[in-house]
Amino acid sequence: MHVGDLETVTGWPSVVLVVKATGRGSYCRTRTDRYGFPRLRLPRIKQVKGFTTGDLVRATVAKGKKAGVHTGRVAVRSTGSFNIITRHGTIQGIGHRHVRLLQRADGYGYTTYPETRHRSTFPLGPEGPGFHAGGN
Repeated sequence: MHVGDLETVTGWPSVVLVVKATGRGSYCRTRTDRYGFPRLRLPRIKQVKGFTTGDLVRATVAKGKKAGVHTGRVAVRSTGSFNIITRHGTIQGIGHRHVRLLQRADGYGYTTYPETRHRSTFPLGPEGPGFHAGGN
């Protein structure tokens, strides 16, 4: 960042950090139907096997249909079989044994997005010029 007159620009960021407010979860412990009557009972605890929904994790799966390294936001299940939301989509049913914590949930979702070189491609909206809302 620079304040004042510039003679030349020597660098341009290649990626930008996109932050989205995701919240910290809810205290509601039932799901209701369209009439407001309880339909499902939800777990009474928010943490499962040491993980909370929203934690940033890396899952290393050695073999099988979901083999590979997946990094993203975790959605916990009480069974210990988690969903991981990555920038490429959701991988369902990853066992807690394959998951390693990178960052605890703080109420925000983080991702990187490649910076474009043409300022005319940025949308102008309530966020102002230069903000690109795309990317997950």
